[in-house]
Amino acid sequence: MAPLSHPSINDGWFREISSQWPGQAMTLKVTKILHVEKSLYQDVLVFQSETHGNVLVLDGVIQCTECDEFSYQEMIAHIPLASHPNPKKVLVIGGGDGGVVREVLKHESVEHVVLCDIDEAVVRVSKQFLPHMSALLESPKVKVFIGDGFKFLSDNVSSYDVIITDSSDPVGPAASLFEKPYFQLLHDALTPGGNISTQAECLWLHLPLIRELRCTTLEIFETAEYAYTTIPTYPSGQIGFLVCSTMPNRDLKTALRTIPNTRYYNSNVHKAAFVLPEFGRALIEENKNVLPSVGRAARALAEPNKPRKKVLLLGSGYVARPAAEYIIRDPSNDLTIACRTLKSAEALAQGLPGTTAVSLDVNDTRALEVAVAAADVVVSLIPYTLHVAVIEAAIKCNTHVVTTSYVSPAIRALEQRVKAAGIVVMNEIGLDPGIDHLYAVKTIDEVHTQGGKIKQFHSYCGGLPAPEAADNPLGYKFSWSSRGVLLALLNAASWLADGQVRNVGGKDLMALAKPYYISPAFAFVAYPNRDSTPYREWYNIPEADTVVRGTLRYQGFPEFIRTLVQLGWLDAQPKEWVTEDVTWAEATKRASGANAASESALVFRAKEVCSFSDPVEAARIISGLRWIGLFSDEKLVPRAGNLLDTLCTRLETLMAYAPGERDLVMLQHKFVVERADGSEQTITSTLEAYGSSTGHSAMALTVGVPCGIATQMVLDGIISSPGVLVPYTKEICDPLREQLEKEGIGMVERVL
Repeated sequence: MAPLSHPSINDGWFREISSQWPGQAMTLKVTKILHVEKSLYQDVLVFQSETHGNVLVLDGVIQCTECDEFSYQEMIAHIPLASHPNPKKVLVIGGGDGGVVREVLKHESVEHVVLCDIDEAVVRVSKQFLPHMSALLESPKVKVFIGDGFKFLSDNVSSYDVIITDSSDPVGPAASLFEKPYFQLLHDALTPGGNISTQAECLWLHLPLIRELRCTTLEIFETAEYAYTTIPTYPSGQIGFLVCSTMPNRDLKTALRTIPNTRYYNSNVHKAAFVLPEFGRALIEENKNVLPSVGRAARALAEPNKPRKKVLLLGSGYVARPAAEYIIRDPSNDLTIACRTLKSAEALAQGLPGTTAVSLDVNDTRALEVAVAAADVVVSLIPYTLHVAVIEAAIKCNTHVVTTSYVSPAIRALEQRVKAAGIVVMNEIGLDPGIDHLYAVKTIDEVHTQGGKIKQFHSYCGGLPAPEAADNPLGYKFSWSSRGVLLALLNAASWLADGQVRNVGGKDLMALAKPYYISPAFAFVAYPNRDSTPYREWYNIPEADTVVRGTLRYQGFPEFIRTLVQLGWLDAQPKEWVTEDVTWAEATKRASGANAASESALVFRAKEVCSFSDPVEAARIISGLRWIGLFSDEKLVPRAGNLLDTLCTRLETLMAYAPGERDLVMLQHKFVVERADGSEQTITSTLEAYGSSTGHSAMALTVGVPCGIATQMVLDGIISSPGVLVPYTKEICDPLREQLEKEGIGMVERVL
């Protein structure tokens, strides 16, 4: 059996990262992973920690630890129970770990307890790994009901003296437990004079929500108060409860009896739990915010007169979120995210202040022009073929444009109209192209300033799975458009080698791939990408006799892609027979010209067409074709009526990053330099960046952040010369690179 693993545990540490507490995370050192499962409702993890005993985690969020759970369980239970004169029947919603039930049974008056939890997995797992909490679920006083709390409440009107809601945070389905209809159900399920207690989040993180909850409950209950406890492993070390009663003038702040065998709770703590720090009291009771302003809010106060700017971001792909996050750091920027579907735009905009999501079809010229006219800058992160339409609208509306794509001939043809409109169209400011330009220009300028010459320039970049995630036959996973990746493999390439222009057609490109050494830790191959020859002029290195820009992949990738090309699977031309009635094997037969759709016939044809280097290589690649499913009797799921897009659909599923996996960006320039004294040196400039298993991919950051920086510089007038711009000059590159390095992104230079 494979060892247990979980995406939230890396390098022996559990990390609790959530949108509920942005910018901070709890970490615990893990001794052993005890249990991992996907229940019908949530991700369930139990691990043994070095300092807090066994830990139960649901959907990545700590629910309880053996070390400190008592402070939460005791306070959420004893405050409503001890302030009730005679609680006999108690209902616990959630709390499948049994901790609240354990505390409820410390009250001698309690005769009957019902635990209602929707997820049996929580109850089952807690019995196994948290027996000190769950043992009393077997008490004859306790009934465990697995089901929906809403329905249970509606079926049990006027039934319980005290109801305790031990809920998770207000994300997803649990959000309904923080809304008015749920509190009305709680009210109606109480006997006359009943009390409730519900989990009500953290003073340090959720003050507006806490105020909203109190206002809501005061519309339903006679009394509603917020109390809190301290607990080290909950966000910010504190969590609170909303305690309410249907009895007018019920003193919720005073315990009516002593509770035995507690570790945290006593009558004085009960009373003190309602005494709030001033910042909490002021907002909850007076709606007055006395907390200091930080980050975006502080910047807004520091620059109150900065003119407001509007940014339109088109697209919702892999790299858009880091660009959007950078743009909205400036509180004077109002960001609109536009996608073909409103759902995609809303997903990208979620949690971003000052951001609006809209639906926009860029093929609707009138709608596009209206949207562009309302913006100061348009960030175009849609497919490159649509950039021209965006720039046409921008020319008409006098709006600046930023893209990460190469300047196409069609964009270059707009140069005079762009200048006449007085707008900036900033291009090639992602990773490759983008960061590669910033550091090529830097090193070349430094060499020239010192009287040297660039004799050779080699630049290779790869967006790859990190080595531990490169676990499929291609050694590749998609961090951007699968179609774009595969089509790029069919581009013809040109480059300079020893003063001569070399060319290769797209179908032969993979045959040109050669091993390329960057570090002994990696087995890379490299091949040329597009046309490198103009860069001798664009980078101002007329003295160079070798100029090549290319792509890095892991060894074994080019041979596999070459096989797919030779078997016809990278054909983007529509075919009438690419339908749902055709199997993958039949499609491979037709594409490759095999005489039958049996696996043996298809393998024979592959060996016949592809000329594998040796039997071991043949076995490796044929095994990979089988893994993709090209020999299977499964029906196609056609896309766009062609083989390329249909294959993309398949590969996007098979070659997606799994939760917890990281990507790798490797970019290296290699300069062979002739110094002023005639000596020769080799200089490398390298970016090796890994994505976060719980955050952005390296590709998203290294494309999105430079794009965001360039957008802000256009807004601020730092990049202001009208025209179709690319970062090939010191004047453009230096400020961009300086800001990029402040974000912790940059290339490291070494002299070999």
